[in-house]
Amino acid sequence: MIRAPEVRVVGEKGEQLGVMTVPQALDLARKTNLDLVEVAPTAVPPVCRLLDYGKFKYEQTKKERQSRKAQKVVALREIRFRPKIGQHDLEFKVRNIKQLLSEGDKVKITVMFRGREMTHTDLGWKLLQKVVQILEGVAVVEKHAVMEGRRMFIILTQSPSQKSKPKEVPQDAKAKDS
Repeated sequence: MIRAPEVRVVGEKGEQLGVMTVPQALDLARKTNLDLVEVAPTAVPPVCRLLDYGKFKYEQTKKERQSRKAQKVVALREIRFRPKIGQHDLEFKVRNIKQLLSEGDKVKITVMFRGREMTHTDLGWKLLQKVVQILEGVAVVEKHAVMEGRRMFIILTQSPSQKSKPKEVPQDAKAKDS
């Protein structure tokens, strides 16, 4: 599959074997029971390496899996409110928002308007400001209040001071482990 007439060959341990024709490089690969793999096709001349291709692919997938494992996927979670929400319902939803933020997710707080409520969008804006005020110190506003159709929303993320704190284990959980 190597189209170049000459290639720079690198050995199994990284040693330079020089520039040679493709048939010579393939012959050298057969003698050492290895594969000739083009690793830098854009170089002049292209760089090929002598290695066990199966082992090479296995190592690549292993590295890829390891890097995926280290990544933290940040989800955007949504909590919906109505303009005339009760105090207890508001407190309950704020507790849910705090929980989601502590897990590292972003939270989209949406106020949904129906019918004539659309004439009082200022109530929705005040509700969002009240939620932000309650969550002060826990959350930071990433995107300020925006009206989209019949919905007004705001996006919150965990505040930087909260991110650095490790999660505390409750005392009763520590007692169970002992």
